[in-house]
Amino acid sequence: CHPVPKPESRMEVCDLSPCPPRWKVTQAGPCSSSCGLGLAVQLVTCVQIHQGKEILLEEHLCPVAEKPLTSVPCVIRMCSYEWSFSEWTECSTSCGNGVQTRQDFCLNPLTRKQVNPIFCRHFPKAIVVRGCSAGPCPEQAVGTGSHGAELLTVAPATRLTTAATAKEARYKDLDLPLSAVPQEQTKTGGGLFLICVSCTGVCGKLFLNATGIINMMGVGSSDCTVAIGRPLREEITVSILESSLNCSAGEVVLFSGRMMWRTGCRKLPLSLINSRTNTLIVKQRVLLPGNGVILQYNSRTAAKKYYQDCDKQLFGPQGEIVNPVQLPDQRQEVVCRTFINVAPRHRIAIRALYIDLGNESNQTHFNYVLVRDVSTMKTMAFHGKQQFFWQSTGSQAEIEFHE
Repeated sequence: CHPVPKPESRMEVCDLSPCPPRWKVTQAGPCSSSCGLGLAVQLVTCVQIHQGKEILLEEHLCPVAEKPLTSVPCVIRMCSYEWSFSEWTECSTSCGNGVQTRQDFCLNPLTRKQVNPIFCRHFPKAIVVRGCSAGPCPEQAVGTGSHGAELLTVAPATRLTTAATAKEARYKDLDLPLSAVPQEQTKTGGGLFLICVSCTGVCGKLFLNATGIINMMGVGSSDCTVAIGRPLREEITVSILESSLNCSAGEVVLFSGRMMWRTGCRKLPLSLINSRTNTLIVKQRVLLPGNGVILQYNSRTAAKKYYQDCDKQLFGPQGEIVNPVQLPDQRQEVVCRTFINVAPRHRIAIRALYIDLGNESNQTHFNYVLVRDVSTMKTMAFHGKQQFFWQSTGSQAEIEFHE
């Protein structure tokens, strides 16, 4: 600047009185969703500039109507993994109402190759079973012994036939009581009788034993759901001992877990279902009275570790969850989870009783709790010192504690 004339130095009058209080917004925290639409938490504080320094004030000193949102929507456009599906199968019936199914796969969108379904676990999945109609069926005469007849007559115990006795002997090797043997249809004297030996009332129950037999035949409900649960280190396998499902009528059994989803009807007694995790839900849909399946389940040590050491499993009916649950030598960036499974006929309520995030208030937006409703895959984020009450729509929930 040497060739340019230098202006004279002079004093300017300035006002050092405090500026009016204003809201200050810090950068938003991480998005609650790893793919698609989620929720980001940002720290909003009331501040005032005084003599060039920023002073933290109580919130009521800032205009309440102008306070920015503490939770803002966020979108992760690049999804790391995604669900893909096969084509729908043909309708399961040649006439009337039936079902269609399709297979689901977890894909890496860059390579378009299938990966372990655990990578897609947090992403919503479309339906894999839907209803279909193959047109009206030709009219059938409703007579004795036809599917259209209402078979309400129960034969007395003295009419247990040789066939029923043979079936009882066949299940005796399995330590299965007579009450668990599927109901038998017996024709005598031109009439059809139903021997009710299957009134077990298993629908809506949670089974926690290491092994067992579940009889879902003749349960008297078109939809019957049971759940099986074991400790986190185990996995569950299920084999079908007997099935009387009418596949052509659309009857089906669904097996679902955190890492698998499978439906079946034909050749079920030859199938072995592996949940690959410690929980499994079995849902049976029948249309004709008396139909169903009998299954046997076993648990064993999991072939692969699908959980972290700080994860917890709760089965209810009530309990207390305390976080942090990290081990002393564990990395702090590990996200610890709590899995809650209750009986299918029950629902889950979670109430935050006490939250203490320490004295460093500028870090509260990094601390938040995610609660996921597994049946809908809907996730909610709770942050700060917010005490909350949450209810599920199904019988499974997951909680994640971030930092």
